[in-house]
This record gives sequence, C-alpha cells and structure tokens, in this order.
Amino acid sequence: MTLYNPPAFREERPEVLLRLMRQAGLCTLVSNGASGVPDVSHLPLQTDGHRVVGHLARANPHWKALREAGRAIAIFPGPQGYISPNSYPSKAEHHRVVPTWNYEAVHAEGPVEIVEDAARLREIVAALTDHHEFRSARPWSVNDAPAEFIASQLKGIVGVVLTVEVLTGKRKLSQNRNEADREGAIAGLGAEEAALAQAMRDARDGN
Repeated sequence: MTLYNPPAFREERPEVLLRLMRQAGLCTLVSNGASGVPDVSHLPLQTDGHRVVGHLARANPHWKALREAGRAIAIFPGPQGYISPNSYPSKAEHHRVVPTWNYEAVHAEGPVEIVEDAARLREIVAALTDHHEFRSARPWSVNDAPAEFIASQLKGIVGVVLTVEVLTGKRKLSQNRNEADREGAIAGLGAEEAALAQAMRDARDGN
C-alpha cells in the first residue's frame, strides 16, 4: 500500500523534498518482513536525493532481512502537531470544525545495498557525523578518536545504502482550510510548536 496522499497535501518539487529530507532527524527504515509484518528500524539517515545512507548495529537482524527483501522505504519525518478547532475563526461562525494533526513527511523507496567493507563504513560514519556536527563550535570528527578504536567500532555495524527510485512527499499543513483558518491555526500553535508554525508559513507562501 502506498502512502495516502490527497492532492491538497502532495509535495512533488525535488528541491523541497530534498530540503525536508535533510532537515529530518531520526528516520524510519521499513522493509517487508518474513513474519508477515514489516521490519522497522529507527536511525539517522543522510541523503543527496539520489541515495539514502545510514548504518545499523550488526546485532540488529534487520540488516539481514533487508538483504533478503531487497527493497525498503526510508521515512523522513518533519514537524508535526495537534491543531485545535478553537484556533479557527470559522468555529465562531458555524461550529462545523473538528481537530486535526498537521505534519510533513517524505518517503524514499528503492533497492537497498548492505555495506560491510570497513573503508566504506568509515566513509558512511564520517559523513553522517560531519552532517550533524557542522553546527557545533567545535565539531567532533571521526579522526578525533584513536584509529584502532574506530576500527573496532566499525566491526559492530553494517552500512545501508538505498537507491531512491520513488519519492513521495506529504505536507499536511491546513492547505484544505480557508486563509483565515490557516492563519488562525498558525497563531494558535505554541512556542514549543514553532517548527510546525514555520512549516505552515512556508507552505502558505509557496515554499
């Protein structure tokens, strides 16, 4: 089954999808499982829009299942939160409003490769680390740790490389409401939901 994605919420612009994927934190990797339910792992992933790269603990049996399944879906989550009917001006007019949940997500689907080569694993770990460390005033690098220690740590993981064949983007950000209700929903979000409010402004402004 593909993602339920009504036209009002579909996002197909490659540059926007790539931005959302790169902004994601903890992602979800899903593949067909032998037991009849999906195999699922949560992990940080890096992407250039063509490949999705990460690594799993060697003790995690999902990597063997991935090799067997041959394909997977990587889910990149974005901001999300509850929208109260009280934030809609139309509530005062007719009360025909209900709660909803707004969110952004991108699904990347394609064949997967399992990487066990130590040199490639080090490249994967270094690139993922640099991606998350660049905001730091003193970024940590893989080279900061003793080489023999890193080599031992690499023995405990396997790399996963998903080649993107299908990208599906969904931005459910009140696009199906009128302008006043959309603005009311944005205003009604608290400080802890600032990221969702900004995502709604971006969608409103065509970004």
